[in-house]
Amino acid sequence: GKHRIVIPCLGHFKEEYEKVSKLYMNNKIRTTKYTLLNFLPRNLFEQFHRIANLYFLFLVVLNWIPLVEAFQKEITMLPLVAVLTIIAVKDGLEDYSKYKMDKQINNLLTKVYSR
Repeated sequence: GKHRIVIPCLGHFKEEYEKVSKLYMNNKIRTTKYTLLNFLPRNLFEQFHRIANLYFLFLVVLNWIPLVEAFQKEITMLPLVAVLTIIAVKDGLEDYSKYKMDKQINNLLTKVYSR
């Protein structure tokens, strides 16, 4: 298999390294944004930070008021739901590919140079 070679260069930072390294459980790499539990709420939170999505949400809410209703309620929701779904699927696939890459890197055999 493939190997990584890690050469520590601690020198005079050895004491600081020992203090900091006690705080970490392991040295696994994790570049993913989401987990299965937080994907939907976190993704929606991030998507509604975009002004365009807030605008479409405002139109949907405004259309539920009977005096202001311009279109059918369902038709107004379609663009927002479509955009949110497409972006969520894209973000999910990107995060899954990051997860697979992290898993591959974390399972590499590592050689550590020691004098």
